[in-house]
Amino acid sequence: MSIQFEAGINIAIKIPKSKYEKTVAFYRYILKLPVEEKEIDNPTVSRTHEVKFGSNIIWLDCVDNYTHSETWLQLTVPDIEEATKYMHSNGVETCDEIEEIPENMHWIMDPAGTVFNVQQRPLK
Repeated sequence: MSIQFEAGINIAIKIPKSKYEKTVAFYRYILKLPVEEKEIDNPTVSRTHEVKFGSNIIWLDCVDNYTHSETWLQLTVPDIEEATKYMHSNGVETCDEIEEIPENMHWIMDPAGTVFNVQQRPLK
């Protein structure tokens, strides 16, 4: 299998509720980056803000049950089914139970615990 992973544009920072307002203010008022609250319907994320970060987007996600922040990254692949088979053949299991996502995507973790959203690239 010839799988090609590419970095996606999305970076999510999962932030404990107790630190959320100060974190949003940091990006908005200290770093002076464009910050906009977006509506979200997710059982584990109560609020989210989109931050323009060059050609990337940082999602500041408020999570009520976290005690520390985590950074999650996006990867894209040409074929999600082929990529899933490749990952499984290399001992990388999906962990889709960590947060609700569409069926055509998967969550994986590296050995250090960094979370990645793996999704199929749109056809060009």
